[in-house]
Amino acid sequence: MLFKPDLNGASKAAGEKVALVAGGARRRTVSLLLALVVIGGLGYLGWSHFFSGAGTQHTRPDLAIPVLAASPKIEDVPVYLDGVGTVKALNTVTVRAQVDGKLIAVNFVEGQDVRAGDVLAEIDPAIYQAQYDQAVAKKAQDEAQLANAKIDLQRYMQLATAKAGSAQQADTQRALVAQQEALVKADQAAIDNAAATLSYTKVVAPLSGRAGLRQVDQGNIVHASDTTGIVVLTELQPITVQFSLPQQDVNRVNTAFANGKLEVDVFGNDGRTVVDQGSLGSVDNQIDPTTGTVKLKAIFPNAKYQLWPGQFVNVRLKVQTLPQALVVPTSAVQRGPAGTFSYVIGEGDVVTAKAITVTQQDENNAVIASGLQPTDRVVTTGFANLTDGSKVSIGTDANTPSQDLAPRKRQPKNEGGRRPPR
Repeated sequence: MLFKPDLNGASKAAGEKVALVAGGARRRTVSLLLALVVIGGLGYLGWSHFFSGAGTQHTRPDLAIPVLAASPKIEDVPVYLDGVGTVKALNTVTVRAQVDGKLIAVNFVEGQDVRAGDVLAEIDPAIYQAQYDQAVAKKAQDEAQLANAKIDLQRYMQLATAKAGSAQQADTQRALVAQQEALVKADQAAIDNAAATLSYTKVVAPLSGRAGLRQVDQGNIVHASDTTGIVVLTELQPITVQFSLPQQDVNRVNTAFANGKLEVDVFGNDGRTVVDQGSLGSVDNQIDPTTGTVKLKAIFPNAKYQLWPGQFVNVRLKVQTLPQALVVPTSAVQRGPAGTFSYVIGEGDVVTAKAITVTQQDENNAVIASGLQPTDRVVTTGFANLTDGSKVSIGTDANTPSQDLAPRKRQPKNEGGRRPPR
């Protein structure tokens, strides 16, 4: 008889064992979750108790908001238009040879300041001197012939008067004298031309300015047709700045320019330091349709050579002065959904938001057209928690608001876990 194992009994025992293990795991999971909840609740209660003082202090409804304030000023305010421009030389000349020949001398140093009429270079004058001498000799020859023709004319006229000679002969001699006189004048013109050509062998500066880099060295053959020239002269004193303004400002500039001289300032790389002051020289006669701007040119003395051709600069054009304008710090001007406003401090140090109209403003000051009075006090700093009707505590620029007016900071724990005594 074969032995048959009890498979039903073994399966039942294994199932009971698995059930016991699963039940134990569930109990451990539930216990762990309960422990975490209890620990989290205790931690929250402790944290709330620890910071309850700071939270209560921060939400005190009677706490005044610390701010800084300022009063409007009455002063004359200049109106400026800002632009970006390029420095350009008032005059730039490429000095070229006007005759062909060998360059025998260069009399300038690169970067040297030269005056109008200074000899910058010399070309070999031998050929042109010979042409001049030849023209002078030709005139002397023709003048001698003219003198002889005049003597003959006088003789023929005496013979014609005495009926010893014909009048026709005298008239012919008179025409010969006129021809000789014209020839002498032509000789003088040739002399003048030769003298001018000879003078071109000395290359002179046409204007006062600064010499650039030398384009040709001594010993080379130069020609009047050379495009590079010998040197470029640039006039640096005075100097010009060409800048652009939007087309909306054209009428404003033209009106101000018609009434008198307009001041122009140029700023350095920091955008604040004025490196030179000049005046508006001209306004272009048309607006660039591609950019919608108009070009203007200002002239500056450039006494310290701080402006250099090709340099990009910031330009400020003064077009008007607002007399006795109401001015407040720019930080006092706020903007909201309803428009521009300022917080005005009233009785009991309670602020009121008042709508204002700003004529113009820059980084520091704003000109107010309406909405404020000279006796008002406006908030300039401390807008974070400020609303209409808030009570404020006013500090000064020199002294920040006192510590008891500000929300208390969270106190750190000491090493023992206790709060330090106050």
